[in-house]
Amino acid sequence: MASQDLPAAFGFLASARPSGGRIPHAAFATRGSHTGVDLRLRAQTLGATLVHAPSTPPDSAQARDGDTAVLLAGEIYNRDDLFSVLGAPGPESGQLGDAQLVLGLLRRYGLHAFRLLNGRFAAAVCTGRRILLATDHAGSVPLYVCAGPGEVTASTEAKTLAGTLSGQGSPRGFPFADARRVRGLPGVYQVPAGAVMDIDLDSGTAETHRTWAPPLARRIMDEDDAVAAVRAALDRAVGARVAPGGTPLVVLSGGIDSSGVAALAHRAAGSVDSLSMGTDVSDEFAEARAVADHLGSRHREITVPTADLLGQLPYAVWASESEDPHIIEYLLPLVALYRALDGPARRVLTGYGADIPLAGMHREDRLSNLDTAVAYDMATYDGLNEMSPVLSAVSGHWSTHPYWDRDVLDLLVSLEAGLKRRYGRDKWVLRAAMAELLPEQTVKRPKLGVHEGSGTTSSFSLLLLEEGVPERSVDVAKQQVVRELFDRTVVGGEAPEDVSTDEVVRSVADRLERGAA
Repeated sequence: MASQDLPAAFGFLASARPSGGRIPHAAFATRGSHTGVDLRLRAQTLGATLVHAPSTPPDSAQARDGDTAVLLAGEIYNRDDLFSVLGAPGPESGQLGDAQLVLGLLRRYGLHAFRLLNGRFAAAVCTGRRILLATDHAGSVPLYVCAGPGEVTASTEAKTLAGTLSGQGSPRGFPFADARRVRGLPGVYQVPAGAVMDIDLDSGTAETHRTWAPPLARRIMDEDDAVAAVRAALDRAVGARVAPGGTPLVVLSGGIDSSGVAALAHRAAGSVDSLSMGTDVSDEFAEARAVADHLGSRHREITVPTADLLGQLPYAVWASESEDPHIIEYLLPLVALYRALDGPARRVLTGYGADIPLAGMHREDRLSNLDTAVAYDMATYDGLNEMSPVLSAVSGHWSTHPYWDRDVLDLLVSLEAGLKRRYGRDKWVLRAAMAELLPEQTVKRPKLGVHEGSGTTSSFSLLLLEEGVPERSVDVAKQQVVRELFDRTVVGGEAPEDVSTDEVVRSVADRLERGAA
């Protein structure tokens, strides 16, 4: 990546038109400065608002050459590899922005350039009368699109499209057969993960090209070879996410996932800061402190009262734009932690996501079931927005997740299940890879999900039970609560601070009671 500590842009709202440019404006959940962009090409005009950290100029988030313009939110991690195929650009290569790098690749490879990228990004490209909308391999920076006659609008937050289209009646965007429609926002679709949508500006028709898919085959490897491969892949992924001269901040639970990231970040940077979050119901402070003491990190503990944690459900839905109650439970403690993290914008590394390719939440020894779970989870993550940078950007911070690095995923997913569950231990290959870097008790510590360690699941369930929701209806009630929060904050544009979790829960409980009567 370039030498700056933060990406040039966290997100964007962009509009492509054949003539008469306009810079669209809307309210982002992402906190930061807004910079307008007006790029006039021969065949179309690209107007955009970039949202970025106040201390980071957004110049390298855009690039233009002739009749092609690129906007890129996020960052690319395999820059050296990409320069090797473009030819040695000289010592100034470190100063080239990621958007300029993508532009160079597009000249050589066309839209297939996105197959080469290992990053965390969303991109919009205008060229001729076409618009290319691309996501990284995991869709970790969500990207949404609404296309009408003579205009294509794209954004890293669906709510900004709702705001842009309000006052124009019911938007009648062109349908996209290969994209997921966003419920409640007519004409708005989510660009698939690991894909490029090639949209014709005149007709609104689109062709979707997949640029990455989870591996389906499984690799049989010797134990030592597998452990060395996992260690090397994670070492590269963490190193690529640590800015030169910077001190990374790692969200640390004391489990093997986050502890492994903290240890590798310490090796890459020479020092590391760490941060743990708990509630008055549950915390993992002792386990995290053992790792922090082992690494010598500057460590901080944040306790969020349970009532305050549940009160932030509107923020979790507003930031993630997800309607899955299970995902919201996973993300809620992270959102609470980020919102409690004061001070200047930080680069934050997490251990989030390791459970998916390693089947960490499936505590059984039947390998066929274990691999079935991996295959299912990797086939259904798209659109859940678990990795969205907006979760941390609501407080102006940039988060990144090494376990969902493209090369790390390619390796972890493809390993045969017996390397993931071995000797009666979950995520064995990861534990073995980190054994030399961490305390023994950390390496052997049983898996505990972030929502379990913080008490989120039990607290959310208890809140519903106390409102009279029968235990058999708790899961249904959670779905209805999350959906109502989505409708109010994402679709309706209400500020999350104006939405009461308690009131929404009472409303759902009343509806369920009337329905059962």
